[in-house]
Amino acid sequence: MNSSNLWSPENVQYCFDFVNNSCARNVRSTTSLWAMYLFMVGAIVLTMSGNLLVIVSIAHFKQLHSPTNFLICSLATADFLLSFMVMPFSMVRSIQSCWYFGDIFCKLHTSCDIMLCTTSIFHLCFISVDRYYAVCDPLHYVTKMTIPVTLVFVLISWSVPFLFAFGLVFSELNIDDIEEYVASIDCRGFCALIFNKLWAVMASLIAFFIPGTVMVGIYVHIFTVARKHARQIAEIPNAIKCVSAMKNKISTKKENKATKTLSIVMGVFVLCWLPFFTLTIADPFISFSTPEDLYNAFLWLGYFNSTCNPIIYGLFYSWFRKAFKLIVTGTIFRPDSSTLTLFGGKN
Repeated sequence: MNSSNLWSPENVQYCFDFVNNSCARNVRSTTSLWAMYLFMVGAIVLTMSGNLLVIVSIAHFKQLHSPTNFLICSLATADFLLSFMVMPFSMVRSIQSCWYFGDIFCKLHTSCDIMLCTTSIFHLCFISVDRYYAVCDPLHYVTKMTIPVTLVFVLISWSVPFLFAFGLVFSELNIDDIEEYVASIDCRGFCALIFNKLWAVMASLIAFFIPGTVMVGIYVHIFTVARKHARQIAEIPNAIKCVSAMKNKISTKKENKATKTLSIVMGVFVLCWLPFFTLTIADPFISFSTPEDLYNAFLWLGYFNSTCNPIIYGLFYSWFRKAFKLIVTGTIFRPDSSTLTLFGGKN
């Protein structure tokens, strides 16, 4: 991340007045400040409320208690915590280019930021694995994607990012061999994670490129299988096709819907996170010359993935929309609301 704006001429404003070695503060117009705060507060509120609705829906309605939905609930929890614990402080830092919350909290915030973003990405990867078995091996789905297997997925999705994020930040392995550069830009009010060349690549591989490649591979395979099934149905003789049409109608519809949903999840995921992680890798190789505002724009584009996840599920699953409606209208406060039917016997 470029920190060239931290040192500035005498006439600029600083993060802390009357404090030696204070970082320079971004001076923006009132219109820009209002626009940025409105946009970021809106993103935070939308992310928080959308994911909270998903959590409450799955936790409250018994019909939604399934391995797939437990994974989605855990994903929504990670995205909710990101909007609650990380994004508000990142908002102030992005707009003011100042950190007002102390050095210790800077490390905690950075660790939680990395952990929760990586946790969200890991969940999306495991959800694609779940969808793979649902579409490509439906006969064995119930025996393979059990509650214990889901719990293992959830445990990995939380523990690996936790160890990775907190271990990296507090060990300071990321600044090996670039200590002089970090010392040269260090000032009061500075809080940013700077990677050396090794860890820029390693961190991006662990947090994005490896799980992202797995997701792309799974999606491509699901799409291939779905098209193969469609061709097989088309090649069935007409007499047999009439008999088997009803049998294949539901499963084909489910396959197409799962494929379409997964493709949108995948597309949004890549669109949101690829620019940030590409920039993370490139930055140390271009002498940390990335403009700070560009870095923050790509970071918030990545955060926006956590905003989109509940919107995608709400748009493509009617039972989520019905659950949302029951929550918003207060119907969930009825004694028998947890047993209400949200879908007609199929997920």
